[in-house]
Amino acid sequence: MGFLIDTDIWVAVERGTLAPADIHAVTGTEPVFLSPVNVAELQMGIELVADEATRRKALAAMRRLRRKPLLRLDYDTGEVFGHLAAQLRKQGRSEEFRIMDLWLAAQAVQRKFSLLTFNARHFKDIPGLKVVALPQPH
Repeated sequence: MGFLIDTDIWVAVERGTLAPADIHAVTGTEPVFLSPVNVAELQMGIELVADEATRRKALAAMRRLRRKPLLRLDYDTGEVFGHLAAQLRKQGRSEEFRIMDLWLAAQAVQRKFSLLTFNARHFKDIPGLKVVALPQPH
């Protein structure tokens, strides 16, 4: 077992609106992982930031994330992704799911991990996915 953490959680920790202890209270002794999808979403955000001070702070956060265990996307992940995407399309959700979220879900399903997020609705009805939703920080 383990946890894959959605990008919104990583951002909240870096902004100081969610404490690492809050995550630990949910994950306990289970391992917590980062995905290349998180890296891609965060990097895109950094490149779109206009304010240089904010950009430097975000780059420092990215350097800290390098210490986290990173899951790999592999052949099996691709198969799980394709299966999930087909299931969602059959349910009529072809326009409702976001590709990056589906890649995260595929990694979690593949490894039988829970996905920790603030946005449970992004992951609704994904077969085999265990979602643990935290309340949005204020």
